[in-house]
Amino acid sequence: MSMFEKESVWPLIGCEERPWRSVQDEYGSRAQKRLASGPYLASVPALISDLDIPFDSELHALTEEAASELARFDAEVGQIAAPFASILLRAESASSSEIENLTSGARQIALAELGEHASKNAQLIVGNVRAMQAALALSESIDGNAILEMHRALLEQSNPDIVGHWRDQQVWIGGGSFGPHTAQLVPPHQDRVPALMEDLVAFANRADLPVLAQTAIAHAQFETIHPFPDGNGRVGRALIQAMLRSGGLTRNVTVPVSAGLLHDTGRYFDALSAYRSGDVAPIIRSIAEASFAAAHNGRILVADLESVQVEWRGRISARRDSAVHRLVGILLRQPVIGAAAAAAQLGISSVNAQVAIDRLVDANILTQITDGRRNRIWLAKDAVQVLDEFAARAKRHR
Repeated sequence: MSMFEKESVWPLIGCEERPWRSVQDEYGSRAQKRLASGPYLASVPALISDLDIPFDSELHALTEEAASELARFDAEVGQIAAPFASILLRAESASSSEIENLTSGARQIALAELGEHASKNAQLIVGNVRAMQAALALSESIDGNAILEMHRALLEQSNPDIVGHWRDQQVWIGGGSFGPHTAQLVPPHQDRVPALMEDLVAFANRADLPVLAQTAIAHAQFETIHPFPDGNGRVGRALIQAMLRSGGLTRNVTVPVSAGLLHDTGRYFDALSAYRSGDVAPIIRSIAEASFAAAHNGRILVADLESVQVEWRGRISARRDSAVHRLVGILLRQPVIGAAAAAAQLGISSVNAQVAIDRLVDANILTQITDGRRNRIWLAKDAVQVLDEFAARAKRHR
């Protein structure tokens, strides 16, 4: 019997009684206040750093196939000169945010990245882009400080009071705001978080486990610990990208695994619940199958954007090394742009950048989306349409 066929049970989540002090000025009925009084039960996740992964040969074969697919996609896209690394990173960030019901179109996200007025959701998604960038930058050393930095990058602009440290309060999921007594999930008491995160980091850094299965379990353990008051889902999925990069499955691009999870978020959340019941197979399977969906959808995105770029270049009569052609390449990853941003990206004057923009307006590649003559902004509608189509495919159930 191989290591992948041996019988082994993942430890169930435990619980412990903790005292609860009700807030006296909370409004609500006596019945609600009665339910939220007295001690409550907080979960006690097992330490996992030394555990073997219990899965059968069929699940092992699935994870190995998914790992090969991720590596193949990463290699394919890494050979293309177009800026797909940043495009896919933004797509993954938007999909991860959408799992948390934070939705925004590609136009709004591009406006937020440019520093222009955009929706609150778009600004939060740009925070998630920064978290994903931090995850990849820190992937060579995944430790507690790296995870704290991912969280800081995510929320330092929108909720700075909670970044830089593990949570110092009890949190719960579902059940209302009065207390944790009727919650669907009560993560461990804050006193346990530092030791649990140290244990999780030790597990994440082991080199003797299949990377994709190890990544799925580390993600599920992270979500079970819930080490922050907010942002746990998005940081937990950034951790997936960090571990894929650390484990060598990706080297060039961010494979949009969250876009794969969007196919069936109910199944994904059920898999996280099953993990807490001692069954690791569903979350491993969920991440593996999301990897296939991510590579498929990502290939369509890359092909569509390549087609857009070819069509754009066919509309332009200028040298290939001209500013107008170089601006076309920038528009794939930054489909909303102003003259100052274009000048900075191209390393030319604002006057010459404006000339390039005007050429693209004449070619019906850029459209002005602001009024007046000052601080004008232009949109590459074809690129935005392709990015929105990617997001729409991700949400469709198979």
